[in-house]
Amino acid sequence: MKHLVVSGYYGSKNAGDEAMLAAMLEVLSDLDPKLHITVISADPEDTRRRHGVDAVSWLDITHILQLLGHADLLISGGGSLLQNITSRRSLYYYLGIIFLALVVRTPVMLYAQGIGPIRGRLACWLTKHIVSRVRLITVRDHGSLAELARLGIRRPRIEATADAVLAIHPVGCEAGRAILTQAHAEGAEPVVGISVRDWCGWTHYKDALAEAADEIARTYGARIVYLPMQYPEDVRAAESIAARMEQPCTVLPGEYTTAELLSLVGNMDLVIGIRLHALIFAGVMGVPLIGISYDPKIDRFLDSIGEEPAGSLETLTAGELLAAVQTKWEHRKAIRQHNAALLKKQRVLAARNAELAIELLEN
Repeated sequence: MKHLVVSGYYGSKNAGDEAMLAAMLEVLSDLDPKLHITVISADPEDTRRRHGVDAVSWLDITHILQLLGHADLLISGGGSLLQNITSRRSLYYYLGIIFLALVVRTPVMLYAQGIGPIRGRLACWLTKHIVSRVRLITVRDHGSLAELARLGIRRPRIEATADAVLAIHPVGCEAGRAILTQAHAEGAEPVVGISVRDWCGWTHYKDALAEAADEIARTYGARIVYLPMQYPEDVRAAESIAARMEQPCTVLPGEYTTAELLSLVGNMDLVIGIRLHALIFAGVMGVPLIGISYDPKIDRFLDSIGEEPAGSLETLTAGELLAAVQTKWEHRKAIRQHNAALLKKQRVLAARNAELAIELLEN
């Protein structure tokens, strides 16, 4: 039996990261059902309950070091772990876990990572000298390849794949329909899902989103539903936008599982997202999507499926968002078909991450 340790932003009630872990576990277990996997988590009990795997606290360094000493492979990923824009300290933590594995001579794979941006001489130097010593690197986009090149990381083997979540299996729409019914958001109207987050204390984009959402509701007779990807922060962000609106809307109030969120997205006619994994969920479920950029990872994902963001969070206007909605609405059937073809290729690349991990274990 092979033993894997997985390091990432897990156990923090972020739906995107939990979906990444679910997808990783799903594909790895399909390839090797006998794998024993332990996850380093901010909430080990939640991770055990949610994913059915062993888990250890991210602060229990002694236990982590013991696990790494007996592990056959450390997987670092997926997601944007190696960057210091949203958090300066987290970069050093994830590099530290990789360093501990190297100290006890456990092979390390960076798995579907989104690399960068990394700023600062010390941060860049440490990243280069630690990451250059891992066994294998897969990144989820070509922007991450460029960041590795900028850092001077040319070894080990590096391969561009796709975000791990894209390998997850689509689900039925029944569970999502039940949640919408419970929230009194069922009915015959088209449904437009919006995924929001707070960012940098800005409020102007909330005014733009509220104005656009009102116009979408009036023009298309649509029901506006806000999807929380990180609980409870995204609920509060959505409520602050809903309070600015004139038309009725629904803010989903709960913490939902990956399967429930996928099912909810499957009931929607369009998804507008600031959160990356709301957009990826729309891709998995074949729903037309519109992204709003606040981080290079949004632009990179949209580029991978031949799309561009509707605007930047810093300068967003209701007009540019409505223009993007009009285009998507008029051509949504063709867009579904176009995105389905592109995302099929992305799903193959996403599964490639797990295949390479199993190859590394077997070798």
